[in-house]
Amino acid sequence: MDVKLIALDMDGTLLTKDETISELNRKRIAEALANDVRVVLCTGRWYESCLSYAQLLQLDSYLITCNGGEIQTVDNNLIERHLLQPERVRMMWELCNWLDVNTWMVSTDNLWQEEGATDFSKHDWLKFGCDSLDTDKLNHIISELSHYDDLELTNSLPTNIEVNPKGVSKASALERVCHELGITMQHVLAMGDSLNDMKMIQAAGIGVAVGNAQKAIRQAADYVTDTNEQDGVGKAIETFVL
Repeated sequence: MDVKLIALDMDGTLLTKDETISELNRKRIAEALANDVRVVLCTGRWYESCLSYAQLLQLDSYLITCNGGEIQTVDNNLIERHLLQPERVRMMWELCNWLDVNTWMVSTDNLWQEEGATDFSKHDWLKFGCDSLDTDKLNHIISELSHYDDLELTNSLPTNIEVNPKGVSKASALERVCHELGITMQHVLAMGDSLNDMKMIQAAGIGVAVGNAQKAIRQAADYVTDTNEQDGVGKAIETFVL
């Protein structure tokens, strides 16, 4: 497989539990870049929270953030953006608040944690998230939100729910990036650990799960590498790229 682009989830995949990038991972990413392979961070995080990692790795192309809700270049040129309807965000926040479930929301101008906006209509909303150790509460939220056909539900941990506009995913964003670069998804090596990585792992030419990935991701992947704490990303690059 001629890999021309490596798409990397961040939390639980590229990053260790203390949110750092291991020496081996950095080294293998640098070697891939030196071999003209693009490396794209493909994350549920928002732009500002992953830009410093892209700069540390000396990445010079695209950042896929908010589970595909935005595509930007590392120099802050917006390529694509998908927004949730403000009334949907307000509804989800009220539901979670009623259930006493932790929430976070990403707008184009702010990160909201727990507190809702005074006026939801005054903001452009990229992603909604909630988390709880109470699976009954999470299942209730999923059941309620499943009635809305304009929402895309996924997770980045078994204990959370993340919501984007329908059709938005890391895979759909990667397809746009591939179009921009003049390549196809068959030339992509994608790595992740959670359900928000599922579609890109399935769509990529090579889909890789880290060893600590959720069971469904390990089963869907073409290959399972080591864990995020044991240089899984770097070892997969050694196997398929270098």
